[in-house]
Amino acid sequence: MEHTYKYAWIIPFLPFPITMLIGLGLLLIPTATKNIRRMWAFPSVLMLSIAMVFSANLAIQQINGNLIYQYLWSWTVNNDFSLEFGYLIDPLTSIMSILITTVGIMVLIYSDNYMSHDQGYLRFFAYMSFFNTSMLGLVTSSNLIQIYVFWELVGMCSYLLIGFWFTRPIAASACQKAFVTNRIGDFGLLLGILGLYWITGSLEFRDLFEIINNLVHNNGVNSFFATLCASFLFVGAVAKSAQFPLHIWLPDAMEGPTPISALIHAATMVAAGIFLVARLLPLFIVIPYIMNLISLIGVITVLLGATLALAQRDIKRSLAYSTMSQLGYIMLALGIGSYRAALFHLITHAYSKALLFLGSGSIIHSMEPVVGYSPDKSQNMVLMGGLTKYVPITRITFLLGTLSLCGIPPLACFWSKDEILNDSWLYSPIFAIIASFTTGLTAFYMFRMYLLTFDGHLRIHFQNYSSTKNSSFYSISLWGKEASKAVNRNLLLSTMNNKVSFFSKETYQIDDNVKNGIRYFSTYFRNKYTYTYPHESDNTMLFPLLVLVLFTLFVGSIGIHFDRIDFDILSKWLTPFTNFFHPNSNDSSDWYDFLKNAFFSVSIALFGLFIASILYGSVYSSIQNLDLVNSFVKKGPRRILLDRVKNVIYNWSYNRGYIDTFYTIIFTVSIRRLAELIQFFDRHIIDAIINGVGVASFFIGEGIKYMGGGRISSYLFLYLFYVSIFLFIFLFYKF
Repeated sequence: MEHTYKYAWIIPFLPFPITMLIGLGLLLIPTATKNIRRMWAFPSVLMLSIAMVFSANLAIQQINGNLIYQYLWSWTVNNDFSLEFGYLIDPLTSIMSILITTVGIMVLIYSDNYMSHDQGYLRFFAYMSFFNTSMLGLVTSSNLIQIYVFWELVGMCSYLLIGFWFTRPIAASACQKAFVTNRIGDFGLLLGILGLYWITGSLEFRDLFEIINNLVHNNGVNSFFATLCASFLFVGAVAKSAQFPLHIWLPDAMEGPTPISALIHAATMVAAGIFLVARLLPLFIVIPYIMNLISLIGVITVLLGATLALAQRDIKRSLAYSTMSQLGYIMLALGIGSYRAALFHLITHAYSKALLFLGSGSIIHSMEPVVGYSPDKSQNMVLMGGLTKYVPITRITFLLGTLSLCGIPPLACFWSKDEILNDSWLYSPIFAIIASFTTGLTAFYMFRMYLLTFDGHLRIHFQNYSSTKNSSFYSISLWGKEASKAVNRNLLLSTMNNKVSFFSKETYQIDDNVKNGIRYFSTYFRNKYTYTYPHESDNTMLFPLLVLVLFTLFVGSIGIHFDRIDFDILSKWLTPFTNFFHPNSNDSSDWYDFLKNAFFSVSIALFGLFIASILYGSVYSSIQNLDLVNSFVKKGPRRILLDRVKNVIYNWSYNRGYIDTFYTIIFTVSIRRLAELIQFFDRHIIDAIINGVGVASFFIGEGIKYMGGGRISSYLFLYLFYVSIFLFIFLFYKF
């Protein structure tokens, strides 16, 4: 065992040689490197697989009782300061390492086909390998300064991957937005690290926790300053994990390739903030008010993310807000001290959300032959529908991921989310009510996403390659520039103003540019065939989906514990950490308590599914079911009130809660106007004074020039006269 831990430092560096080799190959022998570009996927997967085996072996050792191992070596040493680098292996490190490597392997296999047509294929795999190295280095770090170094490397890789298609202005803007927003959090993290070092004189976790605990209990530190430093540390986690109010970068980050969304924005990078809070929880738990702040931010993010996902049309953006909401659940669990439930949901959510993101990539991949390469169309759920017969395997995997995220038993997220809800009731009924209500919203928008994508018929005109006739399909008029004459002028005006109602019976025919954008699409394994209709993805893209389905089905079993059935590997894995935060966390429960606690949450989730199926089932907007609504709410005050509430909710969700607009007005516009004011002051006042002195000197000199008569005696007389005046003034003030 000691031998295994001793060489655990190799885990973060296993993917790094791939980045170096690809970079050197493109620099020294670019032609040869590009000719064998498809071969680079295999060593990338191989090296990450070796890291996964190491991580799994360490996890097994910890489950068997060998919990913590730390190895340090000195980097900088003098009389007053010592900086050590090393690695720390504990249950939290093992959990994160397994998540990063397993999801990373699936994403790399998936990306080999998904990115095969892209000219930046090699650059993509180089970035991916470097990101995996940075993330593994982050979770194995043994002190705060080492975490900060890898924290910045993760942010840099995120910037490069979000802006991978940098020639698209929207992608370039998205990566800049992510970079600037995360710089706010990183600056807060740096201030917190420096403040804690000033208080404790150490950056190592063990020493830090022990010193802070003694100082707080003995009143040896100013409570306000300690709380402020801890708050700065938490700001870094808020930005990285897209918590309110620094969540604004996450939806725009969907402009990167879909595999990036699955890796970075589902299971790894956004989990870095969760990891930081979990790592520093022994510090936060002894500082007043910090745990309350963490739980408050978590519950706000839970509700906000769910409401903003309700009316999104982009499938990836809707999943991004779902990620934000689910990370809020985890942050809420950490804030109330439910360490085990938080890590449990981190595991189950990571696999379920990775499955959904890769499934959305398969859907986008199938839509591109229909609409051409256009993210605005191939990712728009309004233009989808009826994909069940075209992508049956993707549909099944996406449905299982959806049901898991909705909290439907016996899928993975049910076990972890239900545990968070139960612990929330013990901590704060208000938080528990909000979290429980959000489970219904989650079920609603996730099932809405599924129905819009797979149910009904395909709502976009497409050309069948095997037929000489065109099949015309119409889309519900929720958005679009070309509308049929049946669409009235008021509906078009409301569409232009983004004030579109949820439901409409009006239809429009897709623009001719979309018809002309239909192109033939071939893939690496199916290059003998040409597709112009939605089609199932290739085996290399379906294989990761099927593997992640297995995780979604069975990974929840690691946390099941009853009197007679105990699969609770997670509690054994996390001992004694669960006992530290929750003394009764290992107590088993009977079936009656379990069913009683689960009935409420599952009922809310099923209610959300029921509402979504009524409003979006069979045909988009449930035109057939609108008669049921109309019969209940006829024309009159009730109908007007319902329409107003519906429009308010829709506009709030579609416009991202107006938070981006608020930030634009408060920060962007205000800072720009302040800069313009300072520029005006500098140019017209400061520069005017300097330039005025120069101009005045010029005119005075010119005027004096014409006063002279050419006599030296006159000049000497004037000189002595002025000197006498200055001497008189000087002597007057001196005496």
